[in-house]
Amino acid sequence: MFCNTIFEEYKNFSHKFPEPQYLGAKATHLSWIAKFLPENVCTALDAFSGSQSVSYYFKQCGYETITNDFLNFNNQIGKALIENKSEKLSKKDIEILFDAAPDKSDFTLMDDVFTGIFFQKEDSVFIDNFRANVQRLDTEYKRAMALAIMNRSLTRKITMGHFAHTQALAYASDPERIKRNRSLIRPVKEIFTELVSKYNDAVFDNGKNNKSFNNNILDLLPKLKNIDLVYFDPPYCDSHADYQGFYHLLETYTEYWKDKQFVNGTKRYEPQRYSGFDKKSEIISSFRKLFELSDFIPNWIISYNNRSFPDIETMIELIKPFRNVKTEYKTYSNSRGGKGSVAGSSEILLICSK
Repeated sequence: MFCNTIFEEYKNFSHKFPEPQYLGAKATHLSWIAKFLPENVCTALDAFSGSQSVSYYFKQCGYETITNDFLNFNNQIGKALIENKSEKLSKKDIEILFDAAPDKSDFTLMDDVFTGIFFQKEDSVFIDNFRANVQRLDTEYKRAMALAIMNRSLTRKITMGHFAHTQALAYASDPERIKRNRSLIRPVKEIFTELVSKYNDAVFDNGKNNKSFNNNILDLLPKLKNIDLVYFDPPYCDSHADYQGFYHLLETYTEYWKDKQFVNGTKRYEPQRYSGFDKKSEIISSFRKLFELSDFIPNWIISYNNRSFPDIETMIELIKPFRNVKTEYKTYSNSRGGKGSVAGSSEILLICSK
């Protein structure tokens, strides 16, 4: 059965996904991944969605798209750009977000924890006030848009775009770094305002009821059915960034925790959450369970890396009881951050079919 005409499929590509600044994001690999998508897909699942770039591509293709990520700040992007069909932030919504919050006594977390580490007090107070006002927006999709854009603004503000270092303010006073990235000294409010139109323009309706989830994929899979394609981009154990460590501030800001400890120089939250795909001691059994639970889905595409644990030969052996598998390799010519994307390492696609 054909789910889309060619015209219907390509009309959505006039919308542009807002460029992510996210270690391991697959935005730069989309044209390569697209070569191996099977024909006649109606429903696709992006199981470890991260920045949502692959989910957004699926939505553009006209698939009914189900996106999931273990971290809620990524889920908010999914709510805003995958599940959301039409809602955008209006001028009035922006006024509400920038207004003095009626009651901000419970919204001092960024100032209390991160002033002097990542932000000057003025920015910390602004993003706390903004977070209080997110609750005043009248729909979940507008709230998700506000959080997605603000989280992107915060990565723009920080050198290297992540929060696993303590040099943010030192870099923001370095003329050479400022010359390369002026956002280091721009107010967060200004960065947010600049990004709003890009996110608003990225909202579209592909005619399907797309959904975004914030689950452990091992818990979500038993609740799903009638999926034609699943894309797995699991954490590259032992070769890529610890996403909770690198983006802890975005998760803290989204969840606005009151019950966590904030530890080490970067004030990462503790205890962390674990998905089963983070530790060498758990990952092989987690993959076995993942593949067992996915057996109802006919087509699998798995992104992997030649420096990850377990090695590619072990991964293939884990897949073989369930699917035929072929491999495609793409070698990095330049380093892109993380041990798994240094020059000479290879991105791998495992294309799995019945």
